[in-house]
Amino acid sequence: MNKILWILQVLLAVAFLAHGWFIIFPPAEVVPQMAAFPTAFWIFLGVAEILAGVGLTLPGITGILPWLVPSAAVGLMVVMVGATILHGTRGEVGPALTTVVLFVLLTFVAYMRWKVRPIARRHAV
Repeated sequence: MNKILWILQVLLAVAFLAHGWFIIFPPAEVVPQMAAFPTAFWIFLGVAEILAGVGLTLPGITGILPWLVPSAAVGLMVVMVGATILHGTRGEVGPALTTVVLFVLLTFVAYMRWKVRPIARRHAV
């Protein structure tokens, strides 16, 4: 189970790192779709996704503050609820379903890393 969790964590981290980068530096053809919200919101969201992507892996790898792994997953769950609502109100079924799947995967990682298979904290030498 630990290997499955790590694979999910890495895949989710890569997805959110890439999406965060995409949001901060969007292609010109995507910018009009983003006009519904201020630029500062998109920058905030992109930075938050990048930091959460790092939070899904780095604390677990180092053993430093491993509680950040499920916390990052929970934070991204909140973002996925908002993204699902946004895509749903726009009638974008595919992206809405994608965010629901990501929500389910993040929920699994958060629960498993919080209650079932938490990552051990590194002890000082």
